[in-house]
Amino acid sequence: MTPGGAGVQHHEADTAGSVGTAHPDRADRPAHPDDAFEATAGQVLAGYLNARCADFLRSLRLYGESGSDTAAAEEAASALRCSARRIGAGLHTFRVLLDPVWADQLRAELGWLSGTLAQEYACTARLHRLVSALARLSGAGPVPGSGPVPTARNGEGSSAASAAAGALTVGASRAGALLERQLTLARTRSHSAALQALGSSRFHAVADAVAVLASEVPLAPVAGAPAAEILTAPRSAAERRLLDAVSALPLARAAHPYNAEALIHGLATPSDGEAQDAPWHQVRLLLRLHRYAQEVRQGGGSPDPVLAEAGRALDHHRDAAEAAAASANAARTPRIAPATAYALGVLHADQRLEVEAARYEFQRIWQRTAVTAP
Repeated sequence: MTPGGAGVQHHEADTAGSVGTAHPDRADRPAHPDDAFEATAGQVLAGYLNARCADFLRSLRLYGESGSDTAAAEEAASALRCSARRIGAGLHTFRVLLDPVWADQLRAELGWLSGTLAQEYACTARLHRLVSALARLSGAGPVPGSGPVPTARNGEGSSAASAAAGALTVGASRAGALLERQLTLARTRSHSAALQALGSSRFHAVADAVAVLASEVPLAPVAGAPAAEILTAPRSAAERRLLDAVSALPLARAAHPYNAEALIHGLATPSDGEAQDAPWHQVRLLLRLHRYAQEVRQGGGSPDPVLAEAGRALDHHRDAAEAAAASANAARTPRIAPATAYALGVLHADQRLEVEAARYEFQRIWQRTAVTAP
């Protein structure tokens, strides 16, 4: 099921002229980031939003044309999510330059859309991550759950290590099968929810709003001021929120690899573990907002490579934390065999160590960023 071919054509046709002229490569767009600040704040922000809306509509058209090509549909859906996040971030950070009621409503709808579309991808990535980790931990070649797992070879390491590896190998196949059942079911539900969302009147209302935004941005009177005077304050506010959030992280402890803090807290109750991870997840979101705010100044150009690297470290942190939670949830399945529970426990610990490694990597990268406290 696609989001409706006729609807896709309608949204593209409504903006056939404006989408083409909103591309950041237009000759009358600022040729250099510094040139942007000779324009008004509204012109710079509108140019950025126009281009991101063009990306959104282009991705929507490609999704509609993908048909049975699963890979093309996934790529188009990913681009659609990315565009929706950037538009929503622009509406959030530079809200003072816009009609606030309109901006808040559209941002909420774009958040609903990107969140809905992200679930299927997250389930797929989590399953691949966990079964691959199980294969690595058990020393098996095939992915657990996809076939018989060979037993551990004798004579490798100490007898205690061999016994532990043997216990893990016994339970890895069943643990992989259990995870595959649970996450495949979640992925199927997420896929159905995404298809339902893309075929809904709510989605088409969002697409209509984005199509209008591709050519007409409802600016506030203050947007008529020079960009150099107006755009700096919202960008600085986004940076300040990021700095405050990073300052609250235990970066001093994260600077020491294998300090086991992430693992110890991960073994606490689920609510405690989530509370301990939450500040890092918040920094990830604030860092993304900061990066997108920089893009507005740069006219959608390449982001700061160090900030992009820091963002990937936090993505890794989020993925590992959610994978650990999924393995812990699977371990709470009633009446599973002890060997299966053991394998899931080892998997949980492995992913919590990945959480810790991601924190160490982030603090290492952060020392090289240009984002410094005033």
